[in-house]
Amino acid sequence: PLKAYIASGRPLMGICVGMQVLFEGSDESPSEPGLGIFEGRVELFDKKLKSVPHMGWNAAQVVHQENAQASAVPSVSDDSRYYFVHSYAVPYTGEGTQRGFVHSATRYVDQVVVSSVWSGNVFATQFHPEKSGAAGLALLQSFIELNLVRPSPSATSGELRAAEDISSALTVRVIACLDVRANDQGDLVVTKGDQYDVRESKDLGGDVRNLGKPVDLAKRYYDEGADEIAFLNITSFRNLPFRDTPMLEVLRQASRSIFVPLTIGGGVRDSVDPDGEHVWPAVQVAGEYFRSGADKVSIGSDAVYAAERYWQRKADGQEPLDRSTAIEQIAERYGRQAVVISVDPRRVYINAPEDANGHHVIRTAFPGPNGEQYCWYQCTVKGGREGRDTDVRQLVTACEALGAGEILLNCMDKDGTNSGYDLELISDTRAAVSIPVIASSGAGKPEHFSEVVEQTAVEA
Repeated sequence: PLKAYIASGRPLMGICVGMQVLFEGSDESPSEPGLGIFEGRVELFDKKLKSVPHMGWNAAQVVHQENAQASAVPSVSDDSRYYFVHSYAVPYTGEGTQRGFVHSATRYVDQVVVSSVWSGNVFATQFHPEKSGAAGLALLQSFIELNLVRPSPSATSGELRAAEDISSALTVRVIACLDVRANDQGDLVVTKGDQYDVRESKDLGGDVRNLGKPVDLAKRYYDEGADEIAFLNITSFRNLPFRDTPMLEVLRQASRSIFVPLTIGGGVRDSVDPDGEHVWPAVQVAGEYFRSGADKVSIGSDAVYAAERYWQRKADGQEPLDRSTAIEQIAERYGRQAVVISVDPRRVYINAPEDANGHHVIRTAFPGPNGEQYCWYQCTVKGGREGRDTDVRQLVTACEALGAGEILLNCMDKDGTNSGYDLELISDTRAAVSIPVIASSGAGKPEHFSEVVEQTAVEA
């Protein structure tokens, strides 16, 4: 049916996987042929020099000179940045048949890939215009309003831009993370913690800190240029049926006016409605969030439990990947890029590495209260209220193996201090995984952002 639609001459636009299926096949599903509209194969990114998935804002650099001959062209600009999130891509060569369909190319560290195609009435992008802010909306508008038909390249047309001329333009993402909970009056508000305590001091009344309404504040951050928005629900809402959870409506409202990726965290686990009859597996919970407007789900405490199970099964000689965890199930159905692991660690100071009971230890430049020169990072659950016998490295490496696509790295010791990030924690975690890491907790001035990027090579 899709080939017949294309043959009819009606306009077609594909996005992300919608572009990949137009090629001959993909390493993601080797036995399944693509539509074969364009020559080429979709390949997995090489992880040696970079994080995978390719996740963030990058340029889409137009490679054809003769596109100017068309009466209308897609609104893709070398100067704009677009949101990419993918582990597989079509390599850009700038040669052969690519001259007839490649519209733009993008460099991700050491590899250059096709980022949009345009041939006749078919236009498709590897990036997500619907999540690319004003630039993406302009592109969608050009597809809707213009007659985008690309003429066949002539024999005298110029060559494609060479792959080595495609420059690196990936930006470090700035993500607005909003802690959302119900206050004492039952209103849903954005709050701010001080080492995870979200209440004002007793002399100020002891109320939950109220920074504003979730959707209003998210829209403000979007208008100010935030690359992504994360809603972290820190209220359980266990007295409500899941379909009545306020966060679903928050996502619906936010997605109407915010055109960057939205993440939702909190409550992504197996649950049962108060009536005791309706059971919600975690993968269904995630599905409801996605259908309400989320692009990613963040998993906290359940990720720690899943990692503990992973290592226990390994120790027992069993296959550690058995598709029983929320991470595995959500990643299998929606892709690993949709699963974020939220890590809430705290420092445990020790006098010597052998005191860590087998945990991963670092020598710290910031000694403990009794002059301890070493520490390990203990994972916590239940909003930081309970420590576990699991360290951060154990957690993130297990979760990457289970299918997680990104790490949101908090730090209880730094939360609310405005003293800067825990660079030792971030550097150590960044070195342990090949998926993107988001640095969180501790920033108090602009210099802290540049410091963490320059010293840890973190992605966001």
